[in-house]
Amino acid sequence: MTTATQPGRLRIAQIAPLWARVPPATYGGAELLVHWLTTALLAQGHEVTLYATLDSTTPARLRGVVPENLMDVMRAGRAYDYDVYALGQLAAAAREFDQFDVVHCHLGPKAIPVAAMLDKPVIHTVHEGLDGPDERWILAQFRHARIAAISESQIAHVPPAGRDSMRVIYHGVDFTDYTFTPEPREQLVFLSRMGPRKDPVAAVRVARQIGMPIVLAGAPQDRDEKSYFERELLPLVDGRDVVYVGELSHCEKVALLGESAALLFPIDWSEHFGIVMVESMACGTPVVARRRGSVPEVVDNGLTGYHAERVDDLVALTERAIALDRWKVRQHAESRFSHHRMAQDYVSFYEAATGTDS
Repeated sequence: MTTATQPGRLRIAQIAPLWARVPPATYGGAELLVHWLTTALLAQGHEVTLYATLDSTTPARLRGVVPENLMDVMRAGRAYDYDVYALGQLAAAAREFDQFDVVHCHLGPKAIPVAAMLDKPVIHTVHEGLDGPDERWILAQFRHARIAAISESQIAHVPPAGRDSMRVIYHGVDFTDYTFTPEPREQLVFLSRMGPRKDPVAAVRVARQIGMPIVLAGAPQDRDEKSYFERELLPLVDGRDVVYVGELSHCEKVALLGESAALLFPIDWSEHFGIVMVESMACGTPVVARRRGSVPEVVDNGLTGYHAERVDDLVALTERAIALDRWKVRQHAESRFSHHRMAQDYVSFYEAATGTDS
């Protein structure tokens, strides 16, 4: 096994998803997390090579085989099968594995069987679910794969015996990318994909019951979401009490989160980590969420917001959340979800995988 060139310094390959560039211009949560992780690892003195789409911008060494992010390429009809390019990216990285001490793969469960054949420690962060039949089969067949789960919710179905090579490492945010706003406007915000699982219609209903305007930001990402958006949500948009602003740049997103009194997050599925919750807290804006998936792991009741089982209960909780100290919301969130903490947790996992931990 190759060792690091300097004591305590690791040579790390980060293999990013290919849907968006790193960092993404608008939509692309996993790519944004890879960006933050890469910059934090570099700040801690490690050597990082980022395998991503070649339209990415990074302080790390950039490598890749795909010239542009695949969302744009597929919209233009110049590509159809994401997996072809993702596995091609992994193969390109594998040809250079002798340059690294550890490889961190963000390509999902499909990469686990391939990585098992490689003579190099590979850490897998799976940004989607692990509870489907295909994922269950992979976990059963490759029980020793090193997997970083993004929440306890994500691996709740995994038997204790199957967790021996797993660690839960929560996502982290670069808080310097988010402006603290002490005095918000009299408005609520919903920021996410515009689909039924995110339930923006429920957010509108809560805002109407409270009597506050709400700004909706985001866009439908597939045909089913577009149908839902046009059928269920657009008729509620009046430009005054319910405002729709579409997809936003990072700066626009930060401004909207900061100037809002609370973020409504009434999800209707077991989302394993909604990064927008932490982004909102980073601006000082508390979160009011439906208790699904990782929500109770991310939102601390009475500190960074509130959560409840039923959407109707969010009305009273929103009024309580607005009364929270916004500076304390940011401080508490940063103590748990900074990108430096995330990077250190991953370094501990890397060191365990390479046998260099103390």
